[in-house]
Amino acid sequence: MTGDTHKVPLQRRQQLEQMLREHALDIELYLELAALHRSEDRPLEARRLLQQALQLNKDDPRVLWEFEEATLARSLQQYREVSDLAERLKTPEVDRELKRSQTDWANRRLEVCRARLNRDASKHHLRLVIAEALFDLEMYNEACEELPLCLSIDSLSPSAYLLLGKCFSALGKDLKALSAFRAVGLRRTVAAPARVRASAMRLALEIAERHQLSLSMERYRHAIEQTEAELAK
Repeated sequence: MTGDTHKVPLQRRQQLEQMLREHALDIELYLELAALHRSEDRPLEARRLLQQALQLNKDDPRVLWEFEEATLARSLQQYREVSDLAERLKTPEVDRELKRSQTDWANRRLEVCRARLNRDASKHHLRLVIAEALFDLEMYNEACEELPLCLSIDSLSPSAYLLLGKCFSALGKDLKALSAFRAVGLRRTVAAPARVRASAMRLALEIAERHQLSLSMERYRHAIEQTEAELAK
């Protein structure tokens, strides 16, 4: 039964490839075959196919969206592959390739999210993804500039404050970082997810320990214990 199940996608893929040779202008065939490639973890093949479809109809929003998704998936796939390799091989060559793949993954997120935001300015969550990519590129000031709108939206504000704190910390602005981390971990008006609160409080504790802020250290440790107990349930 398992062998027959595995044959189904292969048979459908071969069928679609044959149909495309006969109907090269049928966008639906490109979309279905690309989706099949994606489901079988072949984003590069999906991206190539969708690029062909875009050449036929660059204004089809479905093709553009799927092309962007395949672009992101391929970049993430490469990053994960190199990360796995770097865990096994500690060489300068692999380290350079890891850095390159990290940079590519960040740049692809910037490219896609900015394009989507230009098409629809109401997709405010994309600003947070842009800020995260800028953070990964060590462009901390630029990342901060993307966050003000996210800070004002309850569903986005916990992650936005956490990232803002990380940016301030990377810039050496520890007091501003503490304020941002407290907005995640201790704010009552908008309850952050437990894992986000835990991350914020651990980072706040690191800063408090570095500056020997004994009362703050006690407060943050207590907040961490409460959050960890919540996560353990």
